[in-house]
Amino acid sequence: MLKQLLILALFCLNSFAQNQNVQISAQTFEHQGQNYLAVSLENAPKWHTYWKNPGDAGLAVNIDFLKNGEELELKELPWPVPKRFVEPGNILTFGYEGLYHFFYKAPRLKDSELLIKGRWLVCKDICIPGEASTTLKVNKDGKGKTSSEPNVAKEELVKALEALPEVTTNKDVEIFLSKLDEENKLLLQYSVKNFDVSRLKKDLNVITPYLANLLDYQHEKLFYDEKNKTLYGHMEIDWDGIYEEPEIALPKDGQFPSPIEAKFLFTQYENEKGQILSKDFKQFAVGGIKGYKSFIKGLTPVKELGKASPKEEQGILLILLFALIGGLILNLMPCVLPVISLKLFGLIVHSDEKKSAILKHNLAYTAGIISTFWVLAGVVLLLKSSGEQIGWGFQLQSPIFVFIMMAVIFILALNMMGLFEFVTPGGSKLGNVQMKKGFLADFINGVLATILSTPCSAPFLGTALTFAFTTSNFNIFLTLTFVGLGLALPFIITAIFPKLVSFLPRPGAWMEKLKKFLGLTLLLTFVWLYDILSSQIDFGYAGIYINTIFVMTFFAFFFRSAISKNIFLNIIFFFIPIALTASLVQTQGLAELEDQPEVVKNSSLDWQPWSRQAMKDLKGELVFIDFTADWCLTCKVNEKLVLNTDEFRSLVKENNIELLLGDWTKRDENIASFLREHDIVGVPAYFVQKPNGELVKLGEVLSISAIENAISTQ
Repeated sequence: MLKQLLILALFCLNSFAQNQNVQISAQTFEHQGQNYLAVSLENAPKWHTYWKNPGDAGLAVNIDFLKNGEELELKELPWPVPKRFVEPGNILTFGYEGLYHFFYKAPRLKDSELLIKGRWLVCKDICIPGEASTTLKVNKDGKGKTSSEPNVAKEELVKALEALPEVTTNKDVEIFLSKLDEENKLLLQYSVKNFDVSRLKKDLNVITPYLANLLDYQHEKLFYDEKNKTLYGHMEIDWDGIYEEPEIALPKDGQFPSPIEAKFLFTQYENEKGQILSKDFKQFAVGGIKGYKSFIKGLTPVKELGKASPKEEQGILLILLFALIGGLILNLMPCVLPVISLKLFGLIVHSDEKKSAILKHNLAYTAGIISTFWVLAGVVLLLKSSGEQIGWGFQLQSPIFVFIMMAVIFILALNMMGLFEFVTPGGSKLGNVQMKKGFLADFINGVLATILSTPCSAPFLGTALTFAFTTSNFNIFLTLTFVGLGLALPFIITAIFPKLVSFLPRPGAWMEKLKKFLGLTLLLTFVWLYDILSSQIDFGYAGIYINTIFVMTFFAFFFRSAISKNIFLNIIFFFIPIALTASLVQTQGLAELEDQPEVVKNSSLDWQPWSRQAMKDLKGELVFIDFTADWCLTCKVNEKLVLNTDEFRSLVKENNIELLLGDWTKRDENIASFLREHDIVGVPAYFVQKPNGELVKLGEVLSISAIENAISTQ
């Protein structure tokens, strides 16, 4: 019974595809002394079919002709220029929407009957295989037209015929191959001289490859040399010879045994006819790839040149709202909560002051946050312009930066514990010098809150940051400003409505005990940073230095506070951690590990290191992918609540799920570029790779039900 129902369901789906999603018709016509046969297909709204090279997924449209029951070969003209579709999971495909036509030369179709059969894969939210046929009766004059829809006028067919791409040569376009450092990887490189980037066709590659034997093309990336008006592009290529029987190895000397014939569709500008360029690759460059990568770092990525599309402009207000909400939620994240607590402590300290003073304190805190986000935006733009792949929380991928933050947090904790007096959030003294109302302290508090909040990825924040990091430079500043406003929002509100401060408890002796407790929260933050640093450097070598530095720093402050204030002795004890720090830096003890540290999230599960090759090797299996980092507290929460639970372990074992782990604790360009390709700028990031290679992207807030839903549709 089940088998019959399945057959019935497939029949219904196929019938649906035939009768509703794609319609087919045909007719002959004469143009400039030549007889043509046009096969017209029309897709239902929002459904699309596929070009000769369907891209990352899909199947090309197939048209067959039968005359008197026998297959008839007709000379096919180039297919019309397709559109580019970006489907869920950053799947890039090429195909057609709406009405489109395939043309054939038909010199001898007279007084005959032709059966035309079409097969396709038509996709919207789902993909459905479809087929249909139509009968064309041609009279003795060579004229004929099917009765089926779509009904197309000759004038429209002539216009479509004249718009077909032409086989040609173009001296402004240069195309060649180079060897990438990875095994069985090539790079297709091309340049286009005299290119007007403002006229770039938005919904298709500049170079779209036709299918080629042994070459599996990936996604196009474009860069523009504004000075010389030259466009540069490249796309990675997987060498498919390793899958042949017998295997065809990629030549080590760069010389192919026989030329590889390749064709490319070159679409330069909007509303211009496409060009079909042919290239016989006899060889590829085995060196120079580092020089090319260095060269394009000085160029402008094309996606950053254009203005926002109308859809983007309509969505900017929603994105800014997400940024504001995401920034507000950051106040509750563990990574920033200790510093927020210090700011609340400061509000209690100043609760007896005038409204104007409370306003100034909170505005100073807000200024610290906003200015730090602006500096962060400037660093992002600087790194992007140099070609770096960066993401949210990127500063904590630097061991030197983490060490500096450890020192700052540690010294602030000692202050809160009462070992010395120094202007900190909530304090008011620098030695014996009174600072003016502690406004500098509020500003510094805002700076610290921003720095410690950036490793956190809160709900709504991921959407806003992805938009910012992947659009214009102005949007980076605008979005990060609204994240900062969200982070400062509780204190902006109390600045505008200072009466809200009255809800806080009155100052008193209890505050001294609270101050020491807040010092403990800073020490816990220090421990978190300590754990991050230990995973980034060779701690077996540098650990003794780092431990001694912080022990001697503690003792220097303790000696001055509780033992002696002798200037000479104090200089000696403060000099020791400073000298050790200088020695640590000089010996490159804070240098990043060359290899990614092995991370084991759960000893009872077999987590394998992530790589693109690992994903390919596991094609055919069900795979769960986790991108994480030691500095990402949201990642740790998801691990505790989901990934390190018996429920997840059972789910993995019952469904034979393979596990891949991408550790982004230190900078990794491969992870950064992969996340960027999937419109993600930070961690956590989770994916399910289905056996057919389809990727399902999960949100930042992970749940067992979300994973089950992703794997249940395989």
